[in-house]
Amino acid sequence: MLVDTDVLIWHLRGYPKATQRLDQLPKLVLSAVTYLELLQGMRNRSEQRALQKSLALRQAERLPLTPAITERAILLMEKLALSHGLQLGDALIAATGIEHQLTLLTANTKHFSVVDGLQLERFEPGEPAP
Repeated sequence: MLVDTDVLIWHLRGYPKATQRLDQLPKLVLSAVTYLELLQGMRNRSEQRALQKSLALRQAERLPLTPAITERAILLMEKLALSHGLQLGDALIAATGIEHQLTLLTANTKHFSVVDGLQLERFEPGEPAP
């Protein structure tokens, strides 16, 4: 299972359903792009350290970009950017899932449902913790 950025954001914001779903995974696997997107959203060093600690506690595996992932993302962008608005980060994450034959856990199924060959599991974040 490849975990999309949005699910990790829900987890970091204290949404219990996100934490519970991550707890069910045998291993937390994310794309290098997901990690970069998370870093981009950090507001300060404290948040950055909390992210790194959370990923370390879960022994997260970060899948690097490879030439094969890059080439597949290029094909996806050529096919879907104009017709469906596929964005760079989503193309790279989708390509990572396809190349590693991993289902993508995401709440953003609208962004990814147009990608042939990508298996999706829809995540519903529910309500935040009180």
